[in-house]
Amino acid sequence: MKIISWNVNGIRAIVKKDFLETINKLRPDVLCLQETKAQDNEVEKALLPLNNYKQYFNSADKKGYSGTSVLSKTKPLKLISDMHILEHDTEGRLQCAEYKKFYLVNVYVPNSGQKLDRLEYRKQWDADLLKYLKNLENTKPVIVCGDFNVAHSSMDLKNDKSNYNKTAGYTQIEIDGMDNFIKAGFVDSFRFLHPNDIVYTYWSYRFKARERNTGWRIDYFLVSESLIGKIKDVTIYSDIFGSDHCPICLEIDI
Repeated sequence: MKIISWNVNGIRAIVKKDFLETINKLRPDVLCLQETKAQDNEVEKALLPLNNYKQYFNSADKKGYSGTSVLSKTKPLKLISDMHILEHDTEGRLQCAEYKKFYLVNVYVPNSGQKLDRLEYRKQWDADLLKYLKNLENTKPVIVCGDFNVAHSSMDLKNDKSNYNKTAGYTQIEIDGMDNFIKAGFVDSFRFLHPNDIVYTYWSYRFKARERNTGWRIDYFLVSESLIGKIKDVTIYSDIFGSDHCPICLEIDI
């Protein structure tokens, strides 16, 4: 199974670029999108050409904001949106697709904000997401993918010292949040296979960041420990454009 995760930073914008051609070339079995920035009917319209996939949408109450989508060639046994926690469930940030042998969770973790004004909320989100994932894992293994909005270590961003505890995505609270996922048994599949590779998944649109490769690795596939032996490869497609994030891919025998 080939699963691709991509923060598209606006589905209506990216389909005007090479998005559809890229997906047809990559041919994922499942495609998980974050930050669709559109209502369900608008996402559905934008993705009409990908009619060989079952499509599921979870848009935010606020228009043009956040949002996630799952496209799957195999119909999931079930697809449920949100964590069913009132304070988290208005922004379209989570979808859970149940398959025969595993759960696939597509997530767009909240950004802590330019002034870190959402950092406490983000801390609570991470804690609640971990509980949610561990509860799923009681039934079957879990693959969770998406934009986690955190660089886990100094290897995962270009300018670690100047950003530490000053910039959203690299505060100790957010790093601790990712540590907690790892300590709870979820494996960062890319780092497991590529312990020393310095590769990024996000570049700001400002300051020619992508041109200079001043990036961050904030998009992940975390998997239950029981699935590690089944992973064939994890790829970061840093040469694919269209968003300020690039797609990432997990290939797994399952």
